[in-house]
Amino acid sequence: MLFGEQQDELRRSVRRFVETEINPHVDDWEEQDAFPAHELFKKMGGQGFLGINKPEAFGGMGLDYSYVIAFAEEIGTADHGSVPMAVGVQTDMATPALARFGSDELRRDFLAPAIAGDMVACVGVTEPGAGSDVAAIKTNARHDGDDYLINGQKMFITNGAQADWICLLCNTSDGQMHRNKSLICVPMDTPGVSVERTLNKLGMRASDTALIHFDDVRVPRRNLIGQEGEGFTYQMIQFQEERLWGAVTLLRPMEKAIEETIEYTRERKIFGGSVLDNQVVHFRLAELQTEVELLRSLIYRAAEGMVAGEDVTYLASMAKLKGGRLVRQVADGCLQYWGGMGYMWESKISRLYRDGRLLSIGGGADEVMLQIISKYMGTLPSRRNK
Repeated sequence: MLFGEQQDELRRSVRRFVETEINPHVDDWEEQDAFPAHELFKKMGGQGFLGINKPEAFGGMGLDYSYVIAFAEEIGTADHGSVPMAVGVQTDMATPALARFGSDELRRDFLAPAIAGDMVACVGVTEPGAGSDVAAIKTNARHDGDDYLINGQKMFITNGAQADWICLLCNTSDGQMHRNKSLICVPMDTPGVSVERTLNKLGMRASDTALIHFDDVRVPRRNLIGQEGEGFTYQMIQFQEERLWGAVTLLRPMEKAIEETIEYTRERKIFGGSVLDNQVVHFRLAELQTEVELLRSLIYRAAEGMVAGEDVTYLASMAKLKGGRLVRQVADGCLQYWGGMGYMWESKISRLYRDGRLLSIGGGADEVMLQIISKYMGTLPSRRNK
């Protein structure tokens, strides 16, 4: 993928924003187990960061997906994964289907405020009994006159405690499991919506993650995104952007980890010389940097497909799979060379070790990515043969 001056200027703007508005506050947000989403998103909306490829009619910039990749890569310069993940929920997980399939009225009510940073969005797919197996969700919305009446619960919802609305995947009929689901925009202040608790996580500590209940929640049927029964398909489309977002936002953190490890091991002395002078150390760091560059090339290739309007499920699944595994290798490998300092909770490499682990779980586990890749390769056994 070739980037021009406009993408480069966007990168510089994002980097300045991260340096002034995010990184100085990271440690405090980590201690508080949340960052001020409304305050930060309003600032980001004011700079156009939350609607880069969204329609201009609703406040977006109307740019192609290459700009999203440039933005996502630079937001990864944040000194933790929490804010990049939360921003990705707003831009590439909760709103793509709404932007593409939603009615103009729905986009005015929910998309435009999300782009402006006036509303915080979240996406509701995972449930206590259904994670990577999206078709197994139980939350349902039944017709009641001109309304839906929603009952169920959603688990591990990023932004859930601060969100103003949720892009909710639920069953709207008793039909075939891939054709009975719909996406519905549900305001979080609707009676019957309750955040039971926020969750205590290994990493992504500055991101609020919630367990949410829906008890006879009544919303107008006009809040349906697109066509009823197409929610599973819409969500699969959203997943491609989510998976690419997760992979690309880890490129800079992995590079920074390698760079900082080089600096640290150059100064750290052991047995009369620097740790970096040991061939096993500088060779391993060279291997890891090579792997990061290979991942970047894969992501850029998938992004080119997105710009061209192609189905990038195959490549996006590979990028997420590789990204989730590589960040574990980079974080673990670099932490080893930091010794005891790397094992300290407050160290950046320790934070990457904890934050990065999520990519192999959220948005479809590694094993699901392998299933998708195998399906495209024609090697996945037929369920009828089991």
